[in-house]
Amino acid sequence: MLISKTPSSFIFFSLSLLILLCFFTTKLSSEPTVANGDSVGDDMEDIEELIALDEDDILQQNPDGIQHDGKDKPSEAEVLSKAQRIVIELNSDNAKRAIDENEYVLVLGYAPWCSRSAELMPKFAEAATSLKELRSSLLMAKIDAERYPKAASSLGIKGFPTLLLFVNGTSQPYSGGFTSEEIVIWARKKTGVPVIRINSVAEANEFLKKYSSFVVGLFENFEGSDYREFVKAASSDNEFQFLETSNMEVVKALFPDAKPTKTFLGLVKSEPEKYTVFEDTFELDKILQFLEINKFPLVTMMTELNSAKVYSNTKKLQVYVFAEADEVTKLVEPLQDIARKFKSKILMVLVDIKEDNLAKPFLTLFGLEESEDAVAVAFDYKINSKYLESDPTPQKIEEFCSRLLHGTESPFYKSQPIPENRDESILTVVGKSFDDLVLNSPKNILLEVHTPWCINCETTSKQMEKLAKHFKGLESLDFARIDASMNEHPKLQVEDYPTLLFYPDKDKANPIEFPTKSSSKDLATLINKHLKAQDEATKDEL
Repeated sequence: MLISKTPSSFIFFSLSLLILLCFFTTKLSSEPTVANGDSVGDDMEDIEELIALDEDDILQQNPDGIQHDGKDKPSEAEVLSKAQRIVIELNSDNAKRAIDENEYVLVLGYAPWCSRSAELMPKFAEAATSLKELRSSLLMAKIDAERYPKAASSLGIKGFPTLLLFVNGTSQPYSGGFTSEEIVIWARKKTGVPVIRINSVAEANEFLKKYSSFVVGLFENFEGSDYREFVKAASSDNEFQFLETSNMEVVKALFPDAKPTKTFLGLVKSEPEKYTVFEDTFELDKILQFLEINKFPLVTMMTELNSAKVYSNTKKLQVYVFAEADEVTKLVEPLQDIARKFKSKILMVLVDIKEDNLAKPFLTLFGLEESEDAVAVAFDYKINSKYLESDPTPQKIEEFCSRLLHGTESPFYKSQPIPENRDESILTVVGKSFDDLVLNSPKNILLEVHTPWCINCETTSKQMEKLAKHFKGLESLDFARIDASMNEHPKLQVEDYPTLLFYPDKDKANPIEFPTKSSSKDLATLINKHLKAQDEATKDEL
């Protein structure tokens, strides 16, 4: 497991890398499984026949259109069953043909045992149904990458789940959201429909039945620089469906808070803070920044499917509240009130502390990976710092957020308890004792910076023990070591392990890095050289 070492940018790099490793790089099986499959053409014919048969069965069994359970709509299971048949099942025989013979193909690579695949597949199937109703030319396909590893690998699928869009045989990674609505929006934008034009209130009302989040723009003649920037933003953004209209009544149906105007842009979301007006100049970057800042709910409940989107939002302070599921439910409403006060500056996220894959990567950065107590943490990407609030009541969280914005909250640095270090040839340094034992010590210090997972640290540790024994009794020199996986200090900036740092007694602000691949003899020579230099400097001062 990757652990943060310092409060430098590496904290956030390691966090991002850890998340990606945990959630997006499950390796494919390398052993092929022999299986036969039908051609794409046959699959397409079978699908149309199955759907037609389904519809005939429903009409024959229920000529009045009423289901046996008394509902006007088909059951969820029936809808999902039909939706899943719209998605082509690729295999070793038909995968290449599907890609070669279709202009647009969106492929889902999955594994039967993968929980995230299981969570995504129904949403993918629902999206396929919506796209079919919209008469999209996009072919939706899936492949069991464990059963057909060679075919999956040839498509570029290397983990579970993977979504790839093929345009005339060339693939590009999926970069949208993971609800069925978000998949539909992304797919339509990538296949030539970045903006939908709404001409009447009736059309607007029909649209509202299917979409809960969107961007609406009002333009008198669909021309001019403002409109061009709007269309550019629609093409560049991967998450929201853009609507355009020249009718203020249509805007009012979609965005009731809109005030009469000639040009308008607003964001609609399905949450308490539902309507947000764009009040800046119509420029591509400003429109995209507006969406980036406002795309999340007031409080985001983290899941495995939305985690990557949350991590990638570095424009705001991020505050994460970890608690058990029952407590999380109670916190949603009060946190929404808090988030509303800091809306444009803080991203508020709730995480179930029992969900190890989601909680532990963060809690590990604070040395709290084994804790089950509720806690709030924060990350400021602009200055590469992290913060901790151990009593996450709504009032304390609001005060925490206020201090963060005013720059009065102290950054958090991990530290183990301070050890006694009695009669030790090598002092154990922790975050809390770094100042006393290293920076403020009147002696020269040779510090070994190591981690438990470092492959070469054991060799360096043995060399340190030899050196400590060799220089035993020398009052002007102390040997020390610090475990960087469990301890941090703002003035300890280390990128590689092991690292050996020599702190001269007269210049602790500028430690000298010693080569860790040198022999014990060479290191001893180097120490003597620097000790001699220190002695000469002292004599010169006298």
